[in-house]
Amino acid sequence: MAGYRDLLRTPGVARIIAAQLTARFPNGMTSLAVLLHIEYVTGSYGSAGLVLAAMSIGQAIAGPVTSRWMGLWGMRKVLTVTLTICAMAIATLALVEMVLPAYMALGFFAGLSTPPVQSAVRTIYPKMVTSKQLTPLFSLDASLQEIIWILAPVVITLVATQVGTVPALMLIVVILVGGGAWFILSPEVGRVRIPRSRRAIGKVLTKPPVLLATIVGFLLIGACAAVEAGVVATFDHGGLEAGLVLALFSVGSLGGGLAFGHIPIGPWAMARRLAIVTVGLALTIVSLNVWWLGGTLVLAGIGIAPALAVLFAMTSASVKFSDTAEAFGWVGTGQLIGAAAGSAIAGFLIDDIGPTGAYVAATAFAAVGLIVAIVFVRGFPDLRNRDASPIPDTEPVQTVL
Repeated sequence: MAGYRDLLRTPGVARIIAAQLTARFPNGMTSLAVLLHIEYVTGSYGSAGLVLAAMSIGQAIAGPVTSRWMGLWGMRKVLTVTLTICAMAIATLALVEMVLPAYMALGFFAGLSTPPVQSAVRTIYPKMVTSKQLTPLFSLDASLQEIIWILAPVVITLVATQVGTVPALMLIVVILVGGGAWFILSPEVGRVRIPRSRRAIGKVLTKPPVLLATIVGFLLIGACAAVEAGVVATFDHGGLEAGLVLALFSVGSLGGGLAFGHIPIGPWAMARRLAIVTVGLALTIVSLNVWWLGGTLVLAGIGIAPALAVLFAMTSASVKFSDTAEAFGWVGTGQLIGAAAGSAIAGFLIDDIGPTGAYVAATAFAAVGLIVAIVFVRGFPDLRNRDASPIPDTEPVQTVL
């Protein structure tokens, strides 16, 4: 913890972490609020699912594209434009009653214009701290983001059920604009300039560590999404027990990230951390008792944030600075697709064999991720004797003879 205190004393670090967490807080609220609102307006969960699917497709497309734009037009400009469009789309969705295709179009544009805060801040981090502090900073970031997934669903559910779905969506707009403005106006966002990438979009995926980070992120977040579906199905569609068990899952991740964030990252780091996740999830299949699930998910959670920290560090260390934002965009897209796949597969298995099917799916996702980490261990960089900073961009320098 002394290392984290020193890290947070570094000028600007505590502020930029707080600003980006606030700006990203709506990420843990929007899907649930849209689901509740569209179901309330249309009376159909199927319609709500279509709107959420359109939103997810928009987010998946936006990840690498808007992240790459930050190298063309600057972080502040891209963040401001996307923030404005996203806020207008969500506000319109809340205030205007319309037909389902229009709701889907708005959902798509809300997803497509999701501000690339995550890519921006992880591009900024290497410019704010020393090389030795970068890996712990990625770990701290991965740990603290669990606060979003612990608090945001609780807050938005209370507002939507006690006050209404329209106020819930408007609350998201307020936080989106306020948190986004705080992050955009942070000095570091204006100070750090991403060089224009000279590579074609998608070329960054030819880097084995980036491709592995995208694939493993897909599998890891797929496992988490399957767990969420399973917990909700186990405890009667989101009763008090469901919230507590999911909170324990996040608390385990938060604790694991803070406890292991200082450990140097070697080629086998991902495999070891995914082994913890896989064992914890496999144990959930034994019993659906609330205490058993809570305990096993705490164990599984201990590996989540440390695994994400490896993803962030290996991505950063493997690309040129000009490609960093796009690389993180692809990793984020992989995670979004993983969340959708995990939820869908878990849903089918719940219908077929009951809630246990979701935990089987979660274990399978994690186990495949573990196998990938073992089989392709040579593709994971050894960061034990080097820092996770991006490769500097070099350009030819004209000389006068």
